[in-house]
Amino acid sequence: MKTLAIATALASTLFAAPAALADQGSSCHFHGSKPASEAVVTDCASQRKASLVKAGKLDASWQAVKQDKAELVDGKKGKEWKVSFKNPAVADAAKQTLYIFFSQPGNFIAANHTGQ
Repeated sequence: MKTLAIATALASTLFAAPAALADQGSSCHFHGSKPASEAVVTDCASQRKASLVKAGKLDASWQAVKQDKAELVDGKKGKEWKVSFKNPAVADAAKQTLYIFFSQPGNFIAANHTGQ
């Protein structure tokens, strides 16, 4: 009887384990050092911008703003992707451009209006 209880507990644990795992996660999380393509980074930047709008960190007017440019720049830890979006609807001229930074493999680093 004791063996049956242990076997049942073990089987329950194995079947319940996948439900305890976190969600799939972002499609913009990469491992390794293979450089991401501009198309991948552009898509990830759009997703990140949308999540900033949804979280209320950016005004809703940013939702429809298209990417201005994406470029590889020298960052603190090597090459980084710098993706910019321009929103002329923002009254403060210093905040009309949003910069989103990614590591060269495509992982999010930061977002700001300074470009630094």
